[in-house]
Amino acid sequence: MRAVVLMSGGLDSTLLGYLALDEGYEVFPLFVDYGQLAAKEERDHCVKVIEGQGFREPQFAELQGFGKLIPSGLTNSNLDVVKDAFTPGRNSLFLLSAASYAATIDAEVIMVGLLDERYHLFSDQTEEFLSQAERFLVHSVGREISIKAPLMAFSKQEVIAMSEARRLGSTYSCHVGGKQPCGQCIACREFEIGG
Repeated sequence: MRAVVLMSGGLDSTLLGYLALDEGYEVFPLFVDYGQLAAKEERDHCVKVIEGQGFREPQFAELQGFGKLIPSGLTNSNLDVVKDAFTPGRNSLFLLSAASYAATIDAEVIMVGLLDERYHLFSDQTEEFLSQAERFLVHSVGREISIKAPLMAFSKQEVIAMSEARRLGSTYSCHVGGKQPCGQCIACREFEIGG
């Protein structure tokens, strides 16, 4: 069975890819460049962390114009990376890109690395959102494609512990995009406060 796994080079999505392999999926990694500040670092880490580990070569959705049209703290360095972090439509863009790709390669499943929704910050990080997105995608791509988010059963601290146990390698989870994590953005602060 084939699965398109949204992979950003970060801890959550990398773990997700490995879990998909464990479940016996033929994993097709998809990296979405939506114009995020961290795109280069994320992309580089996405390639490195899965190299030689049984994954197919990642595919890249080059959608940088989205970040120009929909500015946020994740796409525009003039905005606050924390206060202005919500990027309207970002997760919808990810899912539509993954579902469209899945339809062309005959994959039945797409996977996204959302965590336990008790800790969600935005409306597009919940099971209700995923359920509605799944119905929308049927009409968008002309066939049924299942959305799976197995990390929703876990807090960030649990994901960190699972990742450390697997020794995933060098992942990158910072929204600012510098060589060293900024320590201030939501992604960096998740490592400190966890679940």
